[in-house]
Amino acid sequence: MAIVVPMASNPSEWTTQRKFLVFGILAFGQFMALLDIQIVAASLNDVQAGLSAGPDEVSWVQTAYLMAELVMIPFSAFLGQAMSTRWLFAASAGLFTLSSIACGLAWNIESMATFRAIQGFVGGAMVPSVFAVGFTLFEGKQRALIPAILGMVSVLAPTLGPTVGGIITEALDWRWIFFINVVPGVAVTVLTIFFVRVDSADPEMFGRIDWSHLLAMAVALGGLEYVLEEGPRKDWFGDPTILMAAWFSLVAFGLFLERSFFSRNPIVRLTPFRNPTYAFACLFNLVIGFGIYSSTYLLPVFLGRVRDFDSLQIGTTVFIVGAGQFVSTIIAARASQSVDQRLLITIGLIGFATSMWMTSYLGADWGFGELFWPQVVRGLFVMLCIVPSVNMALSGFQGPELRYASGLFNLMRNLGGAIGIATVNTWLQDNARIQASRFGEALAGSGRTAQDMTADLAHRLGALTPDPDRALLMAKGLLARIVGRQALVIAFDDVFRLMAWIFFAALLMVPFCRPPRGPRPSPADAH
Repeated sequence: MAIVVPMASNPSEWTTQRKFLVFGILAFGQFMALLDIQIVAASLNDVQAGLSAGPDEVSWVQTAYLMAELVMIPFSAFLGQAMSTRWLFAASAGLFTLSSIACGLAWNIESMATFRAIQGFVGGAMVPSVFAVGFTLFEGKQRALIPAILGMVSVLAPTLGPTVGGIITEALDWRWIFFINVVPGVAVTVLTIFFVRVDSADPEMFGRIDWSHLLAMAVALGGLEYVLEEGPRKDWFGDPTILMAAWFSLVAFGLFLERSFFSRNPIVRLTPFRNPTYAFACLFNLVIGFGIYSSTYLLPVFLGRVRDFDSLQIGTTVFIVGAGQFVSTIIAARASQSVDQRLLITIGLIGFATSMWMTSYLGADWGFGELFWPQVVRGLFVMLCIVPSVNMALSGFQGPELRYASGLFNLMRNLGGAIGIATVNTWLQDNARIQASRFGEALAGSGRTAQDMTADLAHRLGALTPDPDRALLMAKGLLARIVGRQALVIAFDDVFRLMAWIFFAALLMVPFCRPPRGPRPSPADAH
């Protein structure tokens, strides 16, 4: 059967089937890009062993991806106008596929970090493009489905990442978590070229590009991501490299703002922030990104460090969140058409905070059964946070301005995730040290009790070694591990409780939000 290639036409004249075909192709590409953010989360130990990397070095497998993706997300609005959505998305999907192959073939941690940076940069263009196209193609009740579908993709992909990565690593090898992108990547590239014709290119924009603006944005966002990722491991500003990166990021951000306001052809336009509802929606997205990425990061860490779960066990334990998200998507899509967006996001924030509070009672023996309901609640309410925030952010824009609004909005979610992971890491380390110190003080103050416990352990361990001094050392080491483990569990509880309070505090912004108005024409459209 011959393949009919659609000719360029006005998207408003397309059939509903064609619109959903185009939207489905782009949404699947977005899912693929977002999945790879966390697909290595449950397999970092295998990657570390396979590349003979140190514990500090292997973190760059995720850091490099996030740094590069942060730069591309706001830049994609400019590229979308210069190249057209069709060629930008096809190039992004094709290069993402090639860089995935390169990641699977990496021979050391340096090559892996380089290829992951390329993968994150080219893949980042797919994320905001889908939001802009979805709000352009659909109207009325069909448009109400777009935030729900894309919200589910945005949350489900990073949530399923550890699960998919764990299963693939256990069944095949860690390199296949990258090779698995090849077939879908090629499919998205080809289908995009054949079917996605939503706008036309303006190549002359490349001749007017403000390179200083682009460089300032890259240094500001890349430096910030580096500080957030490496800060918890390197004593923050006590490390000269962190201090220098923070200084460069701050100076570059100042230049970025200057170019945004005064450049004739800025890379990123900040005009969407003139809309107060959009500004509040971006703040909500920052908080939501903080919660989604931090909780997705913390649970695998808990299960790996406290429960000694392998990658497959971690993946199957956190998988349950996705089931709640599927149900929540249907509820949010229907409710968004008839319920005030402010009421929806209020319910969502309260529900998400409740799930964090439920998780703050973690025990050292918690596994799938104990984590079941906290994860179900998180999955059920997270979409009630995302869908209204997307509606409030993007419903008031169209044309080129919609592209910039989508890029900045998605940037806020990823930036919230980067800030969240760095923050909870710091809280976790600090609280674990504090709790360990308190245990030490309590044991020291208990006098003979601690000594008797150590002596009893040494006596029991005497069955393993005839040397009493060695048995005593083993007893002290075992007691130290028990104390350290319990201190870490309490630290996890403290972190989840703090995250719950952040979501409760976000409720203070809700009364200041106004219901989104219909889109107003951009200057280019009016002309």
